[in-house]
Amino acid sequence: MKLKWIDLLALVLVIVGALNWGLIGAANFNLVTAIVGTIPLLEKLVYDAVGLAGLWMIYVSWIKAK
Repeated sequence: MKLKWIDLLALVLVIVGALNWGLIGAANFNLVTAIVGTIPLLEKLVYDAVGLAGLWMIYVSWIKAK
């Protein structure tokens, strides 16, 4: 199955989110803050995008796959 651009983007964002949570838990290191700095709007946009990507992945893997 060939991934569409939105599926690939969602996959990358979900991986970034998972790595971020893993780093926060293991080393108290926030990858998002390290990448975008401490600009609250940019951090919020990244977290919102990761959340939407997670919802998209649920849709693709659970609903669309039927």
